[in-house]
Amino acid sequence: MYDVIVVGARCAGSPLAMLLARKGYRVVVLDRASFPRDTVSTHYVQPSGLARLRRWGLLDRLAATGCPPVTEALWWFGDTSVRGFAPPHGDIGMALAPRRTVLDALLVDAAREAGAEVRERCTVRSLVRDDDGRVTGVRCQEQGGAEHTLSAPLVIGADGRDSLVARETGAARYNTRPPLTVVYYTYWRGLRPERRHRNEVFLEGDKQIGVIPTHDDAYLIQAARPHDFFGEYRSDIERHYLKAIEEAAPALASELADGAERVERFRGSAALENFYRKPYGHGWALVGDAGYHKDPLTGQGISDAWRDAELLAHAVHEVRSGHADWETAMAGYERLRNAASELIYEFTCEAASFEFDPMTRQLVRVLAENRDEADRFFGVIAGTVPAEEFFAPDNLLSMLARLPAEALAELTGTEGTR
Repeated sequence: MYDVIVVGARCAGSPLAMLLARKGYRVVVLDRASFPRDTVSTHYVQPSGLARLRRWGLLDRLAATGCPPVTEALWWFGDTSVRGFAPPHGDIGMALAPRRTVLDALLVDAAREAGAEVRERCTVRSLVRDDDGRVTGVRCQEQGGAEHTLSAPLVIGADGRDSLVARETGAARYNTRPPLTVVYYTYWRGLRPERRHRNEVFLEGDKQIGVIPTHDDAYLIQAARPHDFFGEYRSDIERHYLKAIEEAAPALASELADGAERVERFRGSAALENFYRKPYGHGWALVGDAGYHKDPLTGQGISDAWRDAELLAHAVHEVRSGHADWETAMAGYERLRNAASELIYEFTCEAASFEFDPMTRQLVRVLAENRDEADRFFGVIAGTVPAEEFFAPDNLLSMLARLPAEALAELTGTEGTR
């Protein structure tokens, strides 16, 4: 009998297990993979995520792996560029994009060090319920062994967007959007040195290109297209990938053709649904992509998973320590998760749709000419500037007031001066 069973040991599961184990709970984490092992991910960690990593005592350990700090963001909206970087989160003024082979293994080790039991190469086959339908454990199978049952009063699904825990409990989806993009990426070496500390994004027509520095002097370069392009993209991934870069970021395409080296195979996905799930029920809960998922364009997944792991660990402790009943604590967890994510969720879905409304297009003009506002915009994405503050009507009107008279007239559909 355990206090908590966590299904999934990657970016949501291991930190959650670590936090609960540090509070004295008996936790077991189950994952079918063995670590280190890669997974499909653009692996960008925002400053807000790094602040949590420091709070957990793990940031120095990650920094020591040689991952280059990202200290500049440069987003291209067609020919208009917005340059800046998020205001610091405390004293953390950088982002990191560690390879998942490095990051996930570090998190698994931290869970073990905290006292959690981690079972690798262990596949969860189904949930176990009592006569009242409450989840009371899992049926699992370790590599080469027979199926057996593990029991706990709480089973947490940290097993990704295709979560078995979510599927078997019927966790309801809401605020859903269909998949908007298909993304393929690979890794390159030999790019210009000035890219080494920059996160660069190109948004041109129906193409999105992202360039992120990572371990071993390599760069992750992704090329996203609308979701309905998936069949054609998949028919010749390399050709369509390079064509998208050539059309959206011609200078980058020339750089790749002039001596850069592709060092890994292509990876990617079209299964990029946007949704929230009800994250709890009788004897179960969800965290990370299992409970909330969106397009990877704005690089939120890992930092969001860590935020929600902290929220859920606190809620579980409130229940187990007798300070709150289950429904109150878990409803609070869902409410806080949603409030922290809803505005960036909407912005991400808009950006991933390849269609910006007239107001957004005009705001881009303001950001391109005002570094302070650009920094605040990147701060919203990074989690260091409250989204509700940046997107407040008064703040948006204040920024739009800086537009030339003809641009403001175009936006409002009026003639003449302001």
